[in-house]
Amino acid sequence: MPSALTAAREAAGMSIPDLARKSDVGESTLRRWENGGGTPQIDSLRTVLRVLEVEDLETVVSVPRDDRFPGDWRTLARLTQFELADAAGINVAKLGRLERGETWPEDPGVAGRIAAALNIAVDELRAAYVRARNRPPQTPA
Repeated sequence: MPSALTAAREAAGMSIPDLARKSDVGESTLRRWENGGGTPQIDSLRTVLRVLEVEDLETVVSVPRDDRFPGDWRTLARLTQFELADAAGINVAKLGRLERGETWPEDPGVAGRIAAALNIAVDELRAAYVRARNRPPQTPA
């Protein structure tokens, strides 16, 4: 939600150049985020939100629960793919395939570890996977 990010920055009394300097995220990147022209990587967004003293990621990222893909759950958990894969004990490529709706883990323990790291039930992860699998063509997961 670009307008929510702008509102959080303004509420913190910062200009884009101030936020760029304090967060070590480029001004052009921040402008693109605020204009809706790009989607932040979670590690950069975490840094920006820490500088803005925004605790709740859902203040600036809003995806209705019933519309979430696995990657949305990961983002809301403030985890990178590498961090989630590490927590689940799998490689990033396997996690990426799940997030894109390409393959569900054969080992039920893997899905359980991913869901636990996301603090959601396996059924919720499975529903997000099915949504990603059934999304329309050209829709990013």
